[in-house]
Amino acid sequence: MKKILIIDDEPDILEFLKYNLNKEGYDTYIASNGVDGLNMAMGIIPDLIILDVMMPEMDGIETCKIIKEIPTLRKTIIIFLSARGEDYSQIAGLESGADDYIVKPIRIRILVERIKAILRRVPDDDDNENKIFIDDLVIDKNRYTVTKEDTTFNLPKKEFELLYLLAEKPKRVFTRREIFNVVWEGDINTGNRTIDVHIRKIREKIGEEFIKTIKGVGYKFE
Repeated sequence: MKKILIIDDEPDILEFLKYNLNKEGYDTYIASNGVDGLNMAMGIIPDLIILDVMMPEMDGIETCKIIKEIPTLRKTIIIFLSARGEDYSQIAGLESGADDYIVKPIRIRILVERIKAILRRVPDDDDNENKIFIDDLVIDKNRYTVTKEDTTFNLPKKEFELLYLLAEKPKRVFTRREIFNVVWEGDINTGNRTIDVHIRKIREKIGEEFIKTIKGVGYKFE
């Protein structure tokens, strides 16, 4: 059951949202100001926070910034739900680290669907094992697949193992000898240009920008 925390200083909105989100099967919590909301968030570690901008004690912008600095809450999705519809308010909310900004009033059915959609994009923790997330890439060692944005590539075994080796330690330069020994296990029948060919094929699929050539040494993942 996904946990949702609603932080808003209007009691009617708190109860209305809590009632409807509970009906949808979410485990819903409420707080009436930023300070209480922050303390509650650290205790329950919600999957998603619905946050107002204008609140007593601590406003939503400051609350969002603090939440994003707490290691246990960095994966928590934050949606601003506010009557403040000015461009500068929305920009400030998104720049503070929020994932979305919704202007009141909004129909509850639309809000629920927005919440469902954004939660669907976040994989469960158990599903993250043996996955590497870098920018818009997801490298899945369990399935030997690479997903870039909405496109999934099924890489051959050696291509995938080479990519995973580099991506597991970004910015580290791997020598050709290291790559050869790990991916090809020092197979003496492997040609000298094999690594280069595999790098070229990987770049053709995921783009040129990720794997950098270090002349005379080897490769690294940026």
